[in-house]
Amino acid sequence: MPITFANPYRGTGLALDAPMPCDDASGVAALLRRCPAHAETPLLSLPAIAKAAGVAEVYAKDERERMGLGSFKALGAAHAIAREAAAAGRDIATALSGRTYVTASAGNHGLSVAAGAALFGAQAVVYLSKTVPAAFAGRLKDKGARVVIEGDDYEASMTAAAHAAKENGWTLLSDSSWPGYMDLPYRVMEGYLMLAEETVAQMPAPPTHILLQAGVGGLAAAAAALLRAKWAELPHIIVVEPDAAPALVESVKNGRVVDTSGPVSAMGRLDCKTPSMIALNGLSRDADTFATITEDEAAQGITALAAMGVATSPSGGAGLAALLAGLEIGPDARVLAILSEGPADD
Repeated sequence: MPITFANPYRGTGLALDAPMPCDDASGVAALLRRCPAHAETPLLSLPAIAKAAGVAEVYAKDERERMGLGSFKALGAAHAIAREAAAAGRDIATALSGRTYVTASAGNHGLSVAAGAALFGAQAVVYLSKTVPAAFAGRLKDKGARVVIEGDDYEASMTAAAHAAKENGWTLLSDSSWPGYMDLPYRVMEGYLMLAEETVAQMPAPPTHILLQAGVGGLAAAAAALLRAKWAELPHIIVVEPDAAPALVESVKNGRVVDTSGPVSAMGRLDCKTPSMIALNGLSRDADTFATITEDEAAQGITALAAMGVATSPSGGAGLAALLAGLEIGPDARVLAILSEGPADD
């Protein structure tokens, strides 16, 4: 059964020296209207999963085909790059010619950087740790990115990417944030608001519970901010992390950003040992509960989801896996979760 922790800062937040996540999707929507690859993703009703979990209803926002990249991440880095291209005041296809964006990625963030850079005439360099599957490096190369393998984990590859940015005059585009580095991660998180905005319009009624899986916390914090703005206090928001990477819950317990440690998780996109400051700031205000799940719970949950016709990865289905592992929310719960990526990404 997932281990849960009630957020003592709910409603006030930790008041970190960082901005709160944006909760207005209008700017993102305006940019996406200019993107031919953009299309709204579906909201799924999942009665078989509701029955298996012993709750009234389960809905899932299905990001498995978002903009041809197969992940919500398509909305993030590409949006941040598009903002810079729009501000350049030149032909949009070549607006960022001569620029290089560099990042570290545990998965689909790198694809979004690569796709966004290619759209606007820039180059992309993506640092991967040694634990990232080789097939993913191939997908990045297919999108035009140069791939560098360095570091034993995500944090080490991010350190290498930051060093490369400084040495080469490149633009570091991380989906995390830390002291002195806030502006671009804020824009990355702003891009994620689109999926939450779509969800509000698609849900037949507000949910009683929202499950948001988290790595550094960008998606969870962006979605929580907008959904709180739209639905106020009604939903109980639960943030789900691997117990091998409990960066957000440990930071909330300690009242500050905490670097955690642990083994490599099969929930690869969520295997982030240090939270984003912006995300932590927002989730400490907006989340009601933090939950951690084990590797076995994630694996069993993904197998069960596939058997019910919902194929995803351990990262993409961690929220639903927590529900199936016995997360106690009551038989009358009307649950909203996010399928954040497809099954081939782990």
